[in-house]
This record gives sequence, C-alpha cells and structure tokens, in this order.
Amino acid sequence: MNNYEKLVKKESKIALVGLGYVGLPIAVEFGKHVETIGFDINESKIALYKSGIDPTKEVGDKELKQANVFFTSNEKDLCEACFFIVAVPTPINEDTTPDLSPVVSASEIVGRNISKGSIIVYESTVYPGVTEDICVPILEKQSGLKCGVDFKVGYSPERINPGDKQHRLTNIKKIVSGMDAETLEQVAKIYSLVIEAGVYKAESIKVAEAAKVIENSQRDINIAFMNELSIIFHRLGIDTKSVLEAASTKWNFLNFYPGLVGGHCIGIDPYYLTYKAQMSGYQSQVILSGRKINDGMGKYIAESTIKQLIKSERPISKAKIGILGITFKENCPDVRNSKVYDIIKELKEYGIEPVVYDPIADEKDTAKFYGITLMNKKELSNLDCLIIAVSHSDFLKLSKDEVSSFFNNSQKKKVIVDVKGVLNNRDYNLEEYIYWRL
Repeated sequence: MNNYEKLVKKESKIALVGLGYVGLPIAVEFGKHVETIGFDINESKIALYKSGIDPTKEVGDKELKQANVFFTSNEKDLCEACFFIVAVPTPINEDTTPDLSPVVSASEIVGRNISKGSIIVYESTVYPGVTEDICVPILEKQSGLKCGVDFKVGYSPERINPGDKQHRLTNIKKIVSGMDAETLEQVAKIYSLVIEAGVYKAESIKVAEAAKVIENSQRDINIAFMNELSIIFHRLGIDTKSVLEAASTKWNFLNFYPGLVGGHCIGIDPYYLTYKAQMSGYQSQVILSGRKINDGMGKYIAESTIKQLIKSERPISKAKIGILGITFKENCPDVRNSKVYDIIKELKEYGIEPVVYDPIADEKDTAKFYGITLMNKKELSNLDCLIIAVSHSDFLKLSKDEVSSFFNNSQKKKVIVDVKGVLNNRDYNLEEYIYWRL
C-alpha cells in the first residue's frame, strides 16, 4: 500500500512542520480530507491554535476552531505520519546570505521521527540544490535511513499570498516535484486532494526550487524599475502614478507600481538566487541592482518627507509625524522585514519620533522586532505630517474630513506623504496641503 492509499484510508497521517502563514492554511485544508498533524516548536503558537485563535488571519478563528488538525509541539507525535510537509521560514542573515537554520532544524526534527516508506516534501523557498544537497544528508544522519531506499523526498514551492482573499491555497496551481517518477506521482496525488486548480509536475526538484525563487525575483525587479522611474519622474516634476495609468492603456504593459518591498518573500528570495549564482562563479547584476534600489526606498521616502516638511516651513526637529501602517504589506498582520521601519529609522536620524497606527499589525511582534508601541487612532492628532505607508483596506476608506482631522489646524501647510497613492491627489492639490506620493 502506497502513502496516498494509507492517507485516504486513514491508516496513516500527514504532518505539517512549521505552522506560520504558509503551514497553517495547508494543515487546515488537508485536515478536511486526511488525518493531519500540525507541528511547530513554538508552544505559545500551538496554544493559540488549540484555542481557535488565528494570529495570522490566513485561516480565521471560526474555521480554525472547526479544523480537524492535531496541533502539537511534541516532535514525538510526528512518528504517526508517513507524509511530511516542511513549511518553515527561510530568512537571510545581516550580510544578506541565506539563513538556512530553520530548514536545517526542521530537517533534524523530521529525520528523528520518520520511518521506512516516508515521503518528505519541502515547501520553504530555497536556492536550487538545498533539498537534495543539504536536507537529505541531515535526514539520513538523524534517521539512520537511506534516501531513495528507505525514504523519498520532494519539493513543492509555497505560493500562498498573505492577506490575499482571492488567491488562496486551493485555487492556485501547485508545482510539485519528486526525486523519481514514483515519488512525483505520489506527491502529485496527495496534493491533488486539496488543490482544486490542479498540479504542475516539474521535471526535477531543482527545477521546482528554481521556479519558486525566480517568481519573487521577477516581481522584485519589476517593482525596482517602477521605483527608479518614480525617482526620475519626481526630478522631472511628473506624477508617476499618472504616467503609469496612461501607459497601462497598452495591452501588453505590465501593471507594476512603485512601493516598499519587504516581507519574507519578495524582499528576501532574490538573495537566495544571487547567493547560489555567486557560488557557481557568476556575479548577479540585474537582480542585485533591483535589490539595491528597493532596499533604499525607505530612506528615500524619509528624505522626501523631510523635504516636504521644509517646504511647509515647519522646524524639522519639532515636527509631529503620524504613520499609517507598519506591516510589510496591506491587509496582513505580519511585520517581519517591514520596510516601513526603514522610514522610521531614517526619520529618527533627524530627531523625529513618529507615532504609528496600524489596526491590523501584530502588536507583540511590532514591539519585539522594532521596539515600537502602536498608538490608537485617537492619538493621531495635531500632526504636521501624515505618512500613509501601507494600503490597508481601512485606509482606503479615509475621507478628506478624517484625513484633515489628524492635523494641527494652526499649521499653514499640512504635509501628506502617500506612499501607495491611496488618496485622490486632486483632493489635496490645494493651498493648505503639500501632497507627495511615489
């Protein structure tokens, strides 16, 4: 009996290792079809999930309470599984080299708890070769088993877009791969239990790994181009958004917009690819140039804010600045690697301590990672400058009266820095405002 049959007949279980923004939705979805174990080393996170609380907002409290998943932080419970999915983060070090420690640690845990016949599939974003060259030896060492004989491996890159309620796990085509034809078929059949959009069978694990890492690198490069255009057009006195709206009337124009590029995917994955390229003797030019532009946008926005404040004739050190949003993207509570903090950090160089309001951001993580205490909306008052840094749905609904209520009414010129262009610029091209957007 193969693994697919064991799962369908409920004679064995699937184990999700890593229950963050990616792993949790996968576990909940598989739980609707087969016996599922959800494992994470974070005991407090497991306690929340058991209580039906979803801090990621990807599943929702209601669905989580009804989920047929056995949540645990005890690795011994993994012994009951025959199919393992590893979905742990893959961050970078301070020098932008890949930090594979979460994948290494997860491989050690899985290796200690697999048995003959197990299949281990990695979903974490890595450079080509990590699964077979780094993870497999760890699995073999910890288990005492031989890959290809006693257990098999595969790779299926995650494509979940945090905060996106339209493109969900089940309706996004899934790339799958396996170390051999038999494994590929097993992996494809098992994922087909939950993926309504179907699966795409990559010809090798390395192809699947490469496909994932270039998806986000492509977006990063395109956004970097838009950011560079924004810098150029500001020097020319042209509104970037107006240019892009005009250009987008052509059928094959790519609709990308300037902005902050952070988070744990687009802002990180290109470094995995360029690291591997460097290992092979090639120094990336286009990809790293794009990264350099995007990594510098927080500083650029902060400097542009200072210039607008100078125009308003407001003493810089005494300026009160309010920031709307600190998450790495809209409608998502995740603040990891948020480039909004780059704006804040740069403003502090000018002696400015901005107040930050974000109704969606994880307050504990904001304090943990950045030492920032989030303010409530009422504390956004008597501002000299408002920076709308993230385009949360709540911010898209802001009326002109509400925006005006944030400001110091005695201030002759109210400065608005609209990073994503969520406001109608025509409403603020008035004598009492100085309006700037990327």
